[in-house]
Amino acid sequence: MTKTAWVFPGQGSQVVGMGNDLLELPEAKAIAQQAADILGWSVAEICQSAEDKLSRTLYTQPCLYVVECLLADQMRAKGHQPALVAGHSLGEYVALYVAEVFSFSAGLQLVKRRAELMDSASDGMMAALIGFDCDQLTQQIEQTPDVVLANDNNAGQVVISGTIAAVETVLNIVKAKRAVKLNVSGAFHSPLMAAAATEFQAVLDQVSFSPAKVAILSNVDPTPATDAAVLKQRLIQQMTGSVRWREISLQLPELGIETVVEIGPGKVLTGLIKRTCPDLILKNVSNLGEISTVVDSEP
Repeated sequence: MTKTAWVFPGQGSQVVGMGNDLLELPEAKAIAQQAADILGWSVAEICQSAEDKLSRTLYTQPCLYVVECLLADQMRAKGHQPALVAGHSLGEYVALYVAEVFSFSAGLQLVKRRAELMDSASDGMMAALIGFDCDQLTQQIEQTPDVVLANDNNAGQVVISGTIAAVETVLNIVKAKRAVKLNVSGAFHSPLMAAAATEFQAVLDQVSFSPAKVAILSNVDPTPATDAAVLKQRLIQQMTGSVRWREISLQLPELGIETVVEIGPGKVLTGLIKRTCPDLILKNVSNLGEISTVVDSEP
């Protein structure tokens, strides 16, 4: 049997209409009601709303969490289980849920508070760079205070985060094929999120973590772990730490993974992984129909 990893995308992968087919399932309606009780609003309604509303951090993160958890539940209902899980930023919460570290409701309560804190962040900015000189970027970040490498996605795509002045300085000096300022409220995955991270830790400390049923590669430490205390500590560090996705990708074949299934809207993560590990078999599950396709094509 092929050794398979499941990966879960984060903010930026959302699309209007995501989860429509899932939320019509009888078993999903109870989950949707549970989510509405926790959030105070309807995930189905937000997923159908205008793109600018769905793309607001306050709504994006809980919606992605709910939709991706439902997709993973449907995969497991078909008798499939991953050998390993990982998630990109917000997606790590789905990975922890799938590994049975915490319940759906506990995870959603964490995601809700995380989204609120990140949505209210007003300091700094983020920018993606595509096709750049790695040495030049590394040197410039080292020489520029108040900017960090927030997402190391692959060799040709990264995200920097920091104060507006610092990020602008790097963008003006480092040559890149493309540089895109991200439409986010603050400098996520940087030390500028320290105050929000401290507030979030108080919420996180109240949630009981169980040992993971499958190994998890965390954003801040891409080595496999199942220990509850280790996983919680890594999650505490995530809000201010870098997303080390390139290193997560490199770990997959080293750990015997042959197939990677991205569970969630879009194909962002499989696109990133393909550049780093072109020999892996990559599949996507963004709706109910694609679950059948993936299942039918497995050896």
